[in-house]
Formats: sequence, structure tokens, C-alpha cells
Amino acid sequence: MSKLNVLFLFSDEHRRDALSCDGHPLVRTPNLDRLAQQGTRFLNAYTTSPICVPARASMASGEYVHKTRCWSNAQAYQGEPKSWGHQLQSQGHRVDSIGKLHYRGNEFDNGFDQEIIPMYIRDGVGWTKGLLRDHEAVLDCSSYAKEIGPGDDQYTQYDLGVTRNACDWLHNKENQDSDKPWALFVSWLRPHYPLTCPEEFYNLYPLDQMDQPRFLGDDERPSHQVLQALRKNFDYEKYFIPETKKVARASYYGLCSFLDYQVGQVLKALETSGQAENTLIIYTSDHGDHNGDRGLWTKMTMYDESSSIPMIIAGPGIPKQKMVTTLSSLIDIYPTILEATGASHDSKERPGMALQTIANSDHLERDILSEYHDGGSLTGMFMLRTDEWKYNYYPGYPSELYHIAEDKDELVNLAESAEHQQVLTDCHQRMLELVDPEIENKRAFADQAEAIERLGGVEAILNSDEFDCTPVRS
Repeated sequence: MSKLNVLFLFSDEHRRDALSCDGHPLVRTPNLDRLAQQGTRFLNAYTTSPICVPARASMASGEYVHKTRCWSNAQAYQGEPKSWGHQLQSQGHRVDSIGKLHYRGNEFDNGFDQEIIPMYIRDGVGWTKGLLRDHEAVLDCSSYAKEIGPGDDQYTQYDLGVTRNACDWLHNKENQDSDKPWALFVSWLRPHYPLTCPEEFYNLYPLDQMDQPRFLGDDERPSHQVLQALRKNFDYEKYFIPETKKVARASYYGLCSFLDYQVGQVLKALETSGQAENTLIIYTSDHGDHNGDRGLWTKMTMYDESSSIPMIIAGPGIPKQKMVTTLSSLIDIYPTILEATGASHDSKERPGMALQTIANSDHLERDILSEYHDGGSLTGMFMLRTDEWKYNYYPGYPSELYHIAEDKDELVNLAESAEHQQVLTDCHQRMLELVDPEIENKRAFADQAEAIERLGGVEAILNSDEFDCTPVRS
């Protein structure tokens, strides 16, 4: 296969089923649908962590969270482990980023030649209150339910700037001068909240046609002690009434359509630049969003609403109109980019698999991992996904086991079922092949204890400024 440029399109908080090509009855995403028709869509793609900073460190490095030790939104990537960008740079490729990185800052070598309108964690420190994992209700969630509906927002304006810069970059002939393929990382904020949506996209979803959050029955809402504690710390639900839930859901769907339009503009620029025929296009997101399902909002759990992500690739050598069921993950981005560009790499030492290989194969059996070690979690959350099962391990607390093949909505926990104890044991053994959750749980808490001390202690963090999403800096 000839060596290809890579256009890597990345969004924030786009849940996997919020695509019309995935069969969603309301969401309109014509540009992503078209991309899926032109390439391959991965039906079982997952984040490495259902929270921004850890997921993005894994995406960059091709390593799971316990390897990057970027456990939380206050422990961000700062150039180690080396990224796919570093590997390309070392071999003479042009590697630029446009938009959100959520790395620590520009004083570090992040693996890009240019970082155009980047967003890093706030002040190089990030969301420190998440470090206080076992403290009660550290976040004021009230603004989430207020900043909804039609209107303008700093996140929307930022994303419009990302799109403009990406289109300009693709049309700039100077970026095509090298005899080696380039890689461009284009990263938007949407559909991440605040759920204030441009009016033309919000109006695509009339409230009288809006769907309702799912799984709200007493036997459907999360009952696990760890998840109950998480919900208590992030109780967005209590600030909603039925009508405002409709507005919030319509806003989220509208922001998915707004994002889709931005993707379409960049893909059009790629086409008119004359480079589409020798470019691999990747689209995915850092994690999902509950959007009211199970009485939960935002992310931070291992339910598919939060942990699963859309993933599409298209370009030379990629099957068209194909849907694959092989499990995939953000760790797969690293070998995918390096294989496309023809760069040599050390991916055999990393757990990912090139998406080109998955797309051009029949179903492959593999296990993937997701972790959460941030705010509201009494203990680490470790999720093992196999073809048939989802196994959630919480050190010090009961486990969960869902037979995804028959219970895709994750409503029947079989961990206490006598007839499923061997499955539970087998899943734990398979998890141990990827991570020792007891050891890494202790390591995460130890690293965070050091960070708390470095930041002046618990009281200093509790008294620090409150914010629920990273502000855009001018």
C-alpha cells in the first residue's frame, strides 16, 4: 500500500449511537454517514477512560491509562510515553494539531510541529477537585441544567475557529511540500457541554418530537455502591424537570449535528485541496455521554452510553460500506496512523491493533480495557470488554458482569449468579492479562495523594475556583 497522509478528526463526548448511520431515530449526521459509506465503521469501539484527559493521553501514546499514569483531569499528558506524533516527527513527517488537546501545556514536547489554537488543561493544572475522590459532593452541578437550549457559546465559537483553521491548513500548499506524508489532528470541543446549541441546529429537534431518557425505572438505575457515590458527587439530575430534560437532550443532538457540519466542511476542504485520494481519514471521539439515560448526565461510568465511541476510517485500502464487530479502542489510533504513513514504530510493544488490519479482516477476537480513576470514584473502575461479556471490577467492592450478547442495555448484573461464577473467574483472569487492578488502583491513589500535597492539601483544593468544563482562553 502506498504511504498516505492522515487527517485525524476528533470530537469530545460523542456517544457511539448518536449517529443516524447507527440507526438513531432522531440524530442527523449526514457528513459522518457519508464518511461511513465511503469507509469502515467500527461497531464496538471504546474509550480507554470515560473522561477527557486520560482518554486523550491514551489516544496519543497508544497505552492504557495505568501505563500513562494520566489518571485524572488534573494529571495530563506532557509528552510521555512518546506519541504517534513523536514517532512521525523523528522520521521527518509534518505533524500539526488544530484545536483541543487537553494536554498539560505548550512548554512540553507534545509531538506536534505546530499547535494551532490549542486548548490545554486550565492553567496547566486542570480540574483538581477530581483528585478528592473520596470526599463528599465536591462539585456544584447546577449550571449544567441552566446552560441549555438555543444560543451562542464560547465552545461553539472555538469550534468554528477550529474548522476555519483546518480548512486553511488543507488549502495551504506549503503544508504539502514534503515528500513524506503529513498528519493533521483536528480536534473540536462539541458536543461536550455547555448544552447551548446554535439555533439552526437546535431547531432540527422539535421538543414535541423529542425522545425520553431511557432506563429510569427503580430496577434500571445504577444500584452499585460505587456508582451511587459517583452520582451523589455529580447529581446533575436533581436540577432538571421533565421539560428541561427535553431541552437538554435536543441541545445535545443539535450539537452532534453542529459537529457533523464542521466535519463536512473539513472533508470538503480536503477534497478541493486535491489530497483526498492519498489521505486516510479517521473519525472518533474521546468518550460518550449519558444524556439523561439511567438518570445520569455527562460520562464517568462504564455503561456503553459513556464508554463507547463512534469510530470510522476511510481512504485508500479501506473497505467501503463495511461495518466490523471486532472490538476496537483509542489505543488503536497509534498503530493506525503509523501504518498509514509508512513510519516505523514500536507498536508491537503497545497493546493496540491497526484499524486497517481490523477493517480488512473477518471478525477478530480480542479483549479491550477501560479505566476510571477521577472525581467521585471511591475506588478504581476497571472494565474488561470481550466479545460476549462486560466485566466491571471495583477493588474493594463487588464486581459487575453483563452478558452483552443478550443484554446490550446492561440491565441484568450476573456477578452474583451461581451459574456464572466460572465466567466471572475467567473474565478476571483475562483482565489480569491486561492490568492488575489491585496494584494500579493503589498506584493511582498514591499518585493523586502526591498531587494533592503538591497543590497545598485538601483544603486548598476545596477552596479553589469552581468550574465544570475547561474555559476557552483568548
